[in-house]
Amino acid sequence: MRYVKRIIVAIFFNLVFLNLVYGAENFFEEAKKKFEKKNYEKSKFLFQRNIVFNPKDAKSYLYLAKIYQSEDNQEEQERNLDTTLLLDPENEEAIYMLINIQLDRSNFEKASDLMNRFSNVCKSMCSKKTEISKSLQDIEANNEKTN
Repeated sequence: MRYVKRIIVAIFFNLVFLNLVYGAENFFEEAKKKFEKKNYEKSKFLFQRNIVFNPKDAKSYLYLAKIYQSEDNQEEQERNLDTTLLLDPENEEAIYMLINIQLDRSNFEKASDLMNRFSNVCKSMCSKKTEISKSLQDIEANNEKTN
């Protein structure tokens, strides 16, 4: 009898665990679908919910950053990009988005540091290096004119 109870308890915990894992994955996929349809409020909620179940999911933070970018909320965008890079230091899209934030702020030094990091990790977005380099040169030229 004791053995049967242990088996039932083990099955119960396994089912609960599988439900949580499946549920978290389901949140991400549903959030991504909502994001692609530009339903940002619902996708934001689902990405945040996914993070509750899987706090180390860098992709959810990256998508939240994209949502905040569309809302012109640079502070939250940057916070989520920082978290993305904390969890996935070689995420080239997050680095690229941070570079653009620093370029908007005319922060040449920080943008340049991020550009070096981007150059070291880029795989699929390497074509963006030329665009970033031109923006950095423009900022540097403007800084020299004002000095």
